Amino acid sequence: MFRMMKYSAAAMMLAAPIGLAQAQSAPMGGMKMAAEMPAAPTVGEMAPDFTAKGANMTGTQDVSLKALRGQVVVLAFYPLDRSSGCTHEMTKFRDEFSTIFGSGATVLPISEDSVESHVGWARDAKFPFTLVSDTKGQIAGQYGSMMTGRPYASRTVFVIGKDGKVMYRDMKFGALDQHAYDALTAAVAKAKAE
Repeated sequence: MFRMMKYSAAAMMLAAPIGLAQAQSAPMGGMKMAAEMPAAPTVGEMAPDFTAKGANMTGTQDVSLKALRGQVVVLAFYPLDRSSGCTHEMTKFRDEFSTIFGSGATVLPISEDSVESHVGWARDAKFPFTLVSDTKGQIAGQYGSMMTGRPYASRTVFVIGKDGKVMYRDMKFGALDQHAYDALTAAVAKAKAE
């Protein structure tokens, strides 16, 4: 039998990668969301549209995927602002932006954190991209990126082509795995070339 333990948000983040595949496929114990959660869009499918509030170093703005049609867009779902794995991932995106993404790609990291949290983190860390606020997990749900039974998204990445179709997805993006960044870099380059 398992004993229930209270975790801080940071401790839950560290535990999240363990058993992620099982968690994503497990039923949600009668929660209403279980029947409503769509599967992640596959490569070749149109990326689900969304409109949300985002934040960057200069403040807030509205973000719409449809408005970005004609550009390569990278959606990077992550669990929690300022947690260790997420900080590593976002600072790597920042520090290696020109290598991983380069010009001609729009990067939209998405979490359930508030716009206010995003504004503070973007300013403190000087991120060159807009952090999208998905406080109710609706966008993550459209992309099959909600962590079952947890109040935050799993770490997933999608590359959306200029035509609005999914060109690449990684449903278990490894924030500490250089191979994950190499695969993402190759996927972005391929999308930009088409």
